Amino acid sequence: MRVYVCFDDTDCLGADRGTGKLVRWFTERLPEGCTTWGVVRQQLLVHPDVPYTSHNSSGCAVLDVPDASFLPVLAELGAAHIAEHFIDGSDPGLCVASETANLDAVIAFGQRAAIEVVTQADAYAVASAAGVHLSGHGGTEDGIIGALAGVGLTAGGWAGRLVEYRTPLRGFPEITTVGAVEEVGITVVPVDRNVQVPKPTDSLDTQGWLRPRLWGGRPVAPVTSTGPGSWSAIGKQRGAGQGHSGTGTGPGNGSGHCGDDW
Repeated sequence: MRVYVCFDDTDCLGADRGTGKLVRWFTERLPEGCTTWGVVRQQLLVHPDVPYTSHNSSGCAVLDVPDASFLPVLAELGAAHIAEHFIDGSDPGLCVASETANLDAVIAFGQRAAIEVVTQADAYAVASAAGVHLSGHGGTEDGIIGALAGVGLTAGGWAGRLVEYRTPLRGFPEITTVGAVEEVGITVVPVDRNVQVPKPTDSLDTQGWLRPRLWGGRPVAPVTSTGPGSWSAIGKQRGAGQGHSGTGTGPGNGSGHCGDDW
């Protein structure tokens, strides 16, 4: 059974860890029989009425579990994990949903949260109707909005960037091959003008850290040609300090993360 566990707004500016790290730590402590398919960073709305730390993103762990009996267990573990690792001053939220829930409503909510201001009341109404776990764990609890939206966008399969996928993505060398990337299940897709088909033996510059996109529910590494038999991954991390600072004070879409944690 596929299960989505999403965390949001667990840090604050200047923290030594962010939500991305918290989600990755969570996947290292799963119950026996549960495995991690991947961890997805989801971008939500950046707007003056939305309070956030740096980028307004949430983190969703995509898990494969034996059966529905693990859902309350994962919700309890998620709440305990937040209590252990969140930063004072944040507004954490947690969402746990399985593929058997009414995910169409959650997907629609995620798409809304990516482009317009939504509220806690909106989130709770959708979660209740869809039959998914949604809970706040401190502060204003605005993180419930990003947690539910992160599940929706991830379940929709056409948004977000994988920060982990089966094998640690940071484990790839800076220069690898197309074949080495595709061997672990990541599809290499050219996005330049000519969209040539890359050969398995072609070289691929990961730009220091491979950043696959979630396209069609699959991990896809978009690349551009840098010459015959040579490719470069897109999405190189920006330098520190190039993110946004949270200045919003209105309710809705609240989501806090340190820019370099992903």
